[in-house]
Amino acid sequence: MIATSPTAPAAISSADHVKLVSRMRAIVGNDNVLTAAADMAAYECDGFTIAKTKPNVVVFPTSTEHIIGIVKACNELGVSFLARGAGTSLAGGCVLVGGGVMIALARMKRILEVNVRDRYAVVEPGVVNVWLTNALKPHGLHYAPDPSSQGACTIGGNVATNSGGPHTLKYGVTVNHILGVELVLPDGRVVACGGPTEDSPGYDLTGAIVGSEGTFGVVSKVWVRLTKNPEAYRTLLGIFETIDDATSTISDIIGAGIVPAALELLDKTMLSAVEAAFKFGFPLDAEAVVIMEVDGLAAGLQDEADRIEVIAKKNRAREVRKANTEAERLALWKARKQAFGTIGRLGYPSYCTQDGVVPRTKLPEIMRHIQATAKKYGLGICNVFHAGDGNVHPILMFDERDPAQVQKILDASHEILAECINLGGSVTGEHGIGVEKIDFMPLMFTPDDLHYMMRLRIAFNPDGRCSPGKLLPTAGGCSEPSIGVTQTKPARRAAV
Repeated sequence: MIATSPTAPAAISSADHVKLVSRMRAIVGNDNVLTAAADMAAYECDGFTIAKTKPNVVVFPTSTEHIIGIVKACNELGVSFLARGAGTSLAGGCVLVGGGVMIALARMKRILEVNVRDRYAVVEPGVVNVWLTNALKPHGLHYAPDPSSQGACTIGGNVATNSGGPHTLKYGVTVNHILGVELVLPDGRVVACGGPTEDSPGYDLTGAIVGSEGTFGVVSKVWVRLTKNPEAYRTLLGIFETIDDATSTISDIIGAGIVPAALELLDKTMLSAVEAAFKFGFPLDAEAVVIMEVDGLAAGLQDEADRIEVIAKKNRAREVRKANTEAERLALWKARKQAFGTIGRLGYPSYCTQDGVVPRTKLPEIMRHIQATAKKYGLGICNVFHAGDGNVHPILMFDERDPAQVQKILDASHEILAECINLGGSVTGEHGIGVEKIDFMPLMFTPDDLHYMMRLRIAFNPDGRCSPGKLLPTAGGCSEPSIGVTQTKPARRAAV
């Protein structure tokens, strides 16, 4: 069963709370500390709104020294802590299980260095993803990972969850573009892993930290790889009468040896919301559209686009539209990247976005399963996802004020994610495990796998005070190695 609620906030006496707040204010100043109940409500969850816990205090460091001071004070006072970026994550990664100090990194937002010749930049964790790409435009460079929340999410948050995005089909996810990090360990020590050079000797600790969901420490600085802007783009919109035809087109494009920059699918329900918001002229009677983009050197690019059009029409695309200008191309990407913000047009007060992965050839099967699950539970589900790498994002719509609807959402989500595993995939492609999907870990990994994951986390975070209750199961699935790993039933190893 998906975890629905983290542990209640840790009981803290009034005297201890006063002492905690006083210490935080002494470190960062009065203006960088929030304690009011109304303020705490804004930090009780991320995009997975079903799991909520209010922190005891929210602190805004503006330097690595501030983070060190906060972490050391938390250790002295026996208080848990968690780092948070913009809170756009979707699996409860920003929920401070058990309460404690939330270290909000939004005010650490400087781009410290841009090295054009060596193609790297050094940024603080609170830098918004799209700010960096905008700052690089005069140099003809960009930071490749581009999550759909690009206009709000932070580089630090991207590092925590190893975020993806539409163009990571060709360019890779966050870990492929992080050269190094400065990390404040849970005991207050500072270490630098990696750096501006392409490769560092020894173990790839940077790769271990990226995607660790904040359980290894607090990232205070990031070295990112910069990518040269493509010389040209060709962007197409395939319009399909069935989702099967759309997903078959995606498999056939990859099977033909073409590596597009992006292949993104929006279904009929999602199209209706996007069209209501932006009036782009999308066909509302189509079951799905696929945004298909290739980029690179101008020579030969049109040939690739023509081959994609042929493949789409072979799979019964009723129409393939072309973005003939940069404005038309940007309009298509605006429709995709702002799709989640249009869901309110569908009349539901709440929604839960899932994040499963299947082999591309299994996309028709998982989409049929999603549709059957929607019918079984009487739910509204729309879909917009990174179809090129098999990363599906069914969006389940409901009213979180109704406990019966919440339970339906949880049950339906469980069935969808379980089917992703059954089809040879994973329960997350980019959102992470957080608090939402912990109970799936024993279904994906063996007891030995979980044992050594736990040992790695303990090497960084021996007291478990940093971002507790995330990523790895600790009750009924996996326990601390000093006690021994237990599991109620055998696990299967899934491709991740």
